[in-house]
Amino acid sequence: MDTPIIKIAIADDEALFRAGISFILTRVKNFEIVFEAENGADLIEKLKVATEKPDVVLMDLKMPLLNGVESTKILQKEYPEIKVIAVTSYDGKSFITNMIDVGASSYLLKNTSPKVVVHTINEVFAKGFYYDERVLKIIHENLLSAKSKRIKSDLDNNLLTKREKEILELICNQYTTNEIADKLFISPRTVEGHRNNLLLKTESKNVAGLVIYGIQKKLIELSPDF
Repeated sequence: MDTPIIKIAIADDEALFRAGISFILTRVKNFEIVFEAENGADLIEKLKVATEKPDVVLMDLKMPLLNGVESTKILQKEYPEIKVIAVTSYDGKSFITNMIDVGASSYLLKNTSPKVVVHTINEVFAKGFYYDERVLKIIHENLLSAKSKRIKSDLDNNLLTKREKEILELICNQYTTNEIADKLFISPRTVEGHRNNLLLKTESKNVAGLVIYGIQKKLIELSPDF
């Protein structure tokens, strides 16, 4: 089976960074850079006229005219099928939680190795999200804080079916749709149907939101010594 081509857009106000990351990613066989944008406003304008929409956007946080958080909000509303990976120099908890809250599927620092960037893009494309242990821990801490946004807390036997709980747990453990189907001896289409029900019942925007829900419900075990 041929590896699917992943279409990528880069939104960053630093021309040198755009050139560098583009040079790295174009050398990956299944990656295609569809366009680059110098800020969030430029990204939105290019999306409006693009004949080929990206599957993934690498999004900087601090950009003129329209920053990464506001840009991600627009993408979630107008292009929900596009996954956003934050790529930034800022590693503070508030930056991470802000981007995750508005729908980012992953969060990377600009000093991350090219190998990790490539792996993250592939994971986000295949599974809808990719959070390393540090980001998962920050999400968990944010959920525990009083300022955290409300997420349904009445998980009981009536909210999710047994099968939905099984599928949610597998999603949280980074199984793909096909892997879940094989493990549970059901069709990928049935998995997609259950996933759509999970999104509705948990009021999640995307698969990344399901993972956050899974963290709150302790379906993801975080390393105690992290």
